[in-house]
Amino acid sequence: MTSENSRIIRPYGDSLNDGKVQLSFTLPVPSSPESAEAARALARNMGLEEPEVCCARDLGEGFSFYILYGRCTGGVDLETIEVTQVDTGSLDYYQINSLIEKELERHIVVVGACTGSDAHTVGLDAIMNMKGYAGEYGLERYPWIDTVNMGSQVPNEELIRRGLAEHADVLLISQVVTQKNVHIHNLTELVELLEAEGLRDRFLLVVGGPRISHELALELGYDAGFGSGSLPVDVASYISRAVIKKEQS
Repeated sequence: MTSENSRIIRPYGDSLNDGKVQLSFTLPVPSSPESAEAARALARNMGLEEPEVCCARDLGEGFSFYILYGRCTGGVDLETIEVTQVDTGSLDYYQINSLIEKELERHIVVVGACTGSDAHTVGLDAIMNMKGYAGEYGLERYPWIDTVNMGSQVPNEELIRRGLAEHADVLLISQVVTQKNVHIHNLTELVELLEAEGLRDRFLLVVGGPRISHELALELGYDAGFGSGSLPVDVASYISRAVIKKEQS
């Protein structure tokens, strides 16, 4: 039992720290009593106690889907958790525009794209398009930020060329497609191309996507990474402060 003041936490289901969790997955076998028992066995192998299958559905062509409940016995000490985060400065739309106008005295230029084979522009558009996302204006709406949205499936070489042609301060990359870590390949290739041409310090490199973290972005050679839930104002706040700091240094 954990004490009331303990920092060890477990999932919450019916009572505090009871460890109750819900798990779902697909198996490459038809639905049957044997496959349901196999799903329970897999849950036990994952460390769940008392797993129960509450939903089993045949998906056709030799696949089946399962939802299970079980009890997780492990816990997490909150004191050991550290997260590398972007320092956005928590500025709002009006503060950002005022900051750029007073401190930089010119427009910030942002060129954005979904690179490589990525054809999903939902994340890029949420940040860049004028209508924005979740009540926050996109970068196109900012009078002191000029934007170029190149869309999807843009080769890294083309992104660099456009960035140079537009005299961009920021290259903004969105990566939604992540199967077999293709996003890692695309992001690594961009940095390598810039370094090979002696252009890495020319741009502020910002990347976003559902499997992107600030920590991963730094590991790959980027200046900042924005994951799920990031808003246009977060990106605008960061790039305005970063570009100003870079120009004044």
